[in-house]
Amino acid sequence: MQFMLIHKETAEDLAQRANPETAPAYWGAWNAYIGAMGQSGIIVQGNGLQEPHTGTQVQLRNGKRVIHDGPYADTKEHIGGYFIIEVPSLDDALEWAARSPSALTGTTEVRPVLVMSAPK
Repeated sequence: MQFMLIHKETAEDLAQRANPETAPAYWGAWNAYIGAMGQSGIIVQGNGLQEPHTGTQVQLRNGKRVIHDGPYADTKEHIGGYFIIEVPSLDDALEWAARSPSALTGTTEVRPVLVMSAPK
């Protein structure tokens, strides 16, 4: 089964990325986690995401497009990245989620992937 691991990090966690004093430990933890997943052969796809202020939200209201640029002050956690993994069960996906660095101070959400086929 395929599951998406959605890594939600606090603003303080994300700030560690660019801080010269904390960046080595931050990236070292992620590299170790990604390396373990890679060695196990479960990664289908995945990427980190740039900082929340680079995001843009799009909504349609009364037929008109409404754009909201980040940052989003009322949000306590931001999506830092995601992975789609192929594992035998939800328990296995939860185990990998618990091992992620974001599980320590943020949240790692696990969702089964909805498999859809393209319309013919």
